[in-house]
Amino acid sequence: MIQYIEKFVEHPAWPGRTAWIFALRTNAAALVALMAAFALNLQQPQWAMMTVFIVSQPIAGMVISKGLFRLAGTLIGALAAIGITAATGDIQWLFVVSIALWVALCTFAASMLRNPESYGAALAGYTAVIIALPAFGQSHLLVDVAYARCAEIMLGIICAGIASRFFQPQLARTALVEGLENCIADLARYTSDAIAGGDSVQLKTAHRKLIADTQALAAMRAHARLEAPSLVTHGRHSRHTVGHLMSCLSIVNILVAHRVSSDETWRNLRDKLGKLLDAMAGNFKLDATGLWLDKLDAFAAEVAELKGKPWGDDRIGMMARLTLLGEFIDSLKATLDGLSALGSRSQYISGSRKPPALPVYRDHNTALVNAIRAIVATALMTAYWMQTKHSDAAAAAIIVAVVCSLFASMPNPLQTSWGFFRGTLYAVPFAFILSQLVLPHFPGLFWFAVFIIPVLVPAAILMADPRHVGPATAFSINFIVFLKPHEKMAFEPAIFMETSLSVLIGVLIGILVFIVVLPKRPLVTVNRMMNALRTDIIRLCLRDRVPNASAFNSLAYDRINQLMPILQTMRETGETLMDDALSSVTLGAEIIRLRRLLLWGRLEHGIADRVSENLTQLAKIISLQTQDPGLVAEYVVSARSLAADIPEGSDRPLVLQAAASLRLIAVMIEDHPSLALGTKPSEGRKGFFRLPSL
Repeated sequence: MIQYIEKFVEHPAWPGRTAWIFALRTNAAALVALMAAFALNLQQPQWAMMTVFIVSQPIAGMVISKGLFRLAGTLIGALAAIGITAATGDIQWLFVVSIALWVALCTFAASMLRNPESYGAALAGYTAVIIALPAFGQSHLLVDVAYARCAEIMLGIICAGIASRFFQPQLARTALVEGLENCIADLARYTSDAIAGGDSVQLKTAHRKLIADTQALAAMRAHARLEAPSLVTHGRHSRHTVGHLMSCLSIVNILVAHRVSSDETWRNLRDKLGKLLDAMAGNFKLDATGLWLDKLDAFAAEVAELKGKPWGDDRIGMMARLTLLGEFIDSLKATLDGLSALGSRSQYISGSRKPPALPVYRDHNTALVNAIRAIVATALMTAYWMQTKHSDAAAAAIIVAVVCSLFASMPNPLQTSWGFFRGTLYAVPFAFILSQLVLPHFPGLFWFAVFIIPVLVPAAILMADPRHVGPATAFSINFIVFLKPHEKMAFEPAIFMETSLSVLIGVLIGILVFIVVLPKRPLVTVNRMMNALRTDIIRLCLRDRVPNASAFNSLAYDRINQLMPILQTMRETGETLMDDALSSVTLGAEIIRLRRLLLWGRLEHGIADRVSENLTQLAKIISLQTQDPGLVAEYVVSARSLAADIPEGSDRPLVLQAAASLRLIAVMIEDHPSLALGTKPSEGRKGFFRLPSL
């Protein structure tokens, strides 16, 4: 019997220790919050319990950040509810317009922000609806309702935060360090395979995984900063490390484009680097960063020595390879330094260099669409409630505001809303059995805990699994909503059915809004983001100050990370567009290299003028998008001719680097003409088709 139990526990589907700890910790915190709400005689104690499940996350920093922004959103929403009600009085149409505009404004802000800030903005919107709608026409109750909601939510946040931080905590800083260790090992493996000419399909998969993982680590920074007093230190460390990791990824892509050479010295150097990176990929840990830094220093010295040697016919290519190799080693060393400082909590600062900029893409178009959906849905549902005065309509209006505001900023709001509906639907029978058939006969908190723990512990375990987190969270939250825990549970099936139906109908209406009101068009989104990538290339070509490479990388990879789920559904078309998007990063990096040489005066006057004219020509072709392949071919010939002409009579490394950059830019434009034309190559060579314009 024991053997069978051991085999069952060791089965891959059985939850791990972390999931069990999270589930038990969340349930314990929820019960403590409920008991405290009963002791404080709060109006609706289920809000305190429900808040614990809403803010609970496996990582402590995520709980703290989500809890703080939930509290801030609740307070702002409560003040907005009081202000809107006071300003509109009993004028129904003015109240409807005001509350709908507020929800739309908060939805727009939530769509523009990221991570906990986005959640807090959305919460400020629908909290105003939760408080103002039931209290409309009863202004004497408004302050009491607002105070009760804030007190209940604050109680739940405090219980969840204390439990996650002090009882078997899984810290965001630890998760960040472990994630960076894995990313560095994956980067080393990818680089080794890429420069050796590995399988293209596997390389694409590894590359996209690195982009997604790096963006996830950038998002984790916001949570790690809130776990310890050294907030600024942690933010600086993680920012340096993630920023340099992105730089490594960009340099590798350029290096791969230059990797082919018949030179024996280069092949030996490439093989040596491959062996070093393979060893790093197989056995990289935080405590061994010093060893790898020493090895990278020795390799960098060898590369620097080779740069001073004369080369034969391939002077341009060899100088480009050695320069890129040196930059890659420097960025990898900076990544390891940042990781080491983050792990040891030291006061690491990357020399005198400015910290990498990590901006994210703000999609104003999508944010505006989300705001329009929110204002239409909230206004219609609130107006309907005003006419009917039915309590179910109020509950449905609140749920519609929640769905249209909270899920609008998700990558796939329709799918997320449907998962929320499924979780809510699953909660109905469980809540009915316990609240109507069992708990009325077993009064008291002890029996309440006995009966709900077997339901909520498995649900919390599923919440710890990214594959099921959406429906599982919806199940847990709405199970508590339908249960309505009180010290004396009553048999009220009619009220239960009204509540559950109003919530389910509200979610379905929210889903219908996403389908009917300005439905999402993937091709339009792709076209807009690809145009944004092209616009960045144009700005790099024309700008009069030194470009920020880290800002360009961060914006580009953030867009690509958002594009990946959409393009995966487009098969061959998506693959082509993804190749174009990734190539734009390489193209931008080479343009940045040229702009720096120009703006820092590192090129002779005549060469600098010709390079500047070439970049202006490229910017003009991209901005015009004339659909004329002849212009692209003409530019490619011009760039190659310039790359061949400018090194004549010069062995200066900077001149050779400029020629190498021009040569690679010509290759990128020739291989990916849609970067300049604004088109996507069709299958084979049968011409082009244009994505739908905005």
